[in-house]
Amino acid sequence: MTVALIPGSFDPFHNGHLEIVERASHMFDEVVVAAIRNPQKSEAMFDLDERRDMIAESLAHLPRVRIVSIATLLVNVAKDVNATAIVKGLRAVSDFESELQMAQMNRSLSGIETVFIPTSSSHSFIASRLLREVARLGGNVSNFVPAPVAARLADKFPGGK
Repeated sequence: MTVALIPGSFDPFHNGHLEIVERASHMFDEVVVAAIRNPQKSEAMFDLDERRDMIAESLAHLPRVRIVSIATLLVNVAKDVNATAIVKGLRAVSDFESELQMAQMNRSLSGIETVFIPTSSSHSFIASRLLREVARLGGNVSNFVPAPVAARLADKFPGGK
């Protein structure tokens, strides 16, 4: 059985993330989406439990997908879920540099390969960092996120939509 592990901070989970998970679900027998607490990023908009819930609601239409949240080394999680590959989405060439370095480190630590899936051009500009900024300033990001995420953002920032 092939198992893809898709890690990310997913703060918030957006349509680019959704696309990568949906596409991976056609390539692997099971997909495990791992919401990560990333200490290198600024303070999270949503805590891990909130992110896990939003991701689960957004992916409810995919039967072979499960969600976990982690605050440990990714390769340890990959071993725990019996991942046969780590899947990462790429928006632009600039993403490739850092993702390649992480893929090489993960392979050296665990032997697990990383598969890169380029996002479609309709999602290539979407970044969680930008969505957080627009939402905090009252902008409407509902076209860029699944409905469950849009609802949580509207609750958190009533001035936006």
